[in-house]
Amino acid sequence: MPTMNAHRSAIAWLNSWWQLLQFAALLLTRALAPSSYRRDNRRMLSEQIVIATTVNLVWFSVLCALISLIIIRIVVVTSASYGLSRYALEMVVRVLVLELVPLTAALFVALRTTLPAGVEFAQQRIAGNAPDARAALRTQFYPRAAAGVFAVWMLAAVSCLLTLVLAYLVMYGFTPWALPGYTRVVGQIFNPAVCLILALKVVFFSLAVAVIPLASSYYSSATSPLLRRIGAAHGLADMVRMFSVILVVEAASLMGNYY
Repeated sequence: MPTMNAHRSAIAWLNSWWQLLQFAALLLTRALAPSSYRRDNRRMLSEQIVIATTVNLVWFSVLCALISLIIIRIVVVTSASYGLSRYALEMVVRVLVLELVPLTAALFVALRTTLPAGVEFAQQRIAGNAPDARAALRTQFYPRAAAGVFAVWMLAAVSCLLTLVLAYLVMYGFTPWALPGYTRVVGQIFNPAVCLILALKVVFFSLAVAVIPLASSYYSSATSPLLRRIGAAHGLADMVRMFSVILVVEAASLMGNYY
């Protein structure tokens, strides 16, 4: 009996990942289809992108600025106490801009936008109020996924630029004379390989955040008896799966940058 349960669990686990890949392929097809950008669907798409970006951008920028100021100050003071001030800027850029800011942006969009949308779609399906899945793919699922992708890109780009500006102001103050040395150090860090890894990491983060929370809501298997018994298991399972993918992407980027 335990062997049979383990076999069923493994089959269900593999099936969930296979459905995730299928859903990603369907969204890619929708992104390339001209019908996704017709007038009847263009307004929904633009509204979702604006809502997901503007609401998250303001709060995340403020939060990112506060946390960045604290971390930058800690790094500067600690480096000065050990006589390593010349490495402070490089440490700030590598830790904040390359690692923490993109990761935090993806998680922020997931918790504020895509995970609630996935739970909402799942509840509609359980209640029997959900529209046809294929019709909803163009009108509901694709706009939410596109909004999640764009929101992660925008939050990561704006927050990285904001962190770079704050790092300069904290370390050098309101003076333009340190700008050549600052740009030289930042330019040495952002070589072509690092820029490529950062861009790919943000892209994969955005895809994980946008696709995974919505995938299980698209298929009827999302309303299996197990999920109905657990209740909140739908959102929890999506969160665990999304965190797993983000962890793998982050580990791959660390290997690419430092090995």
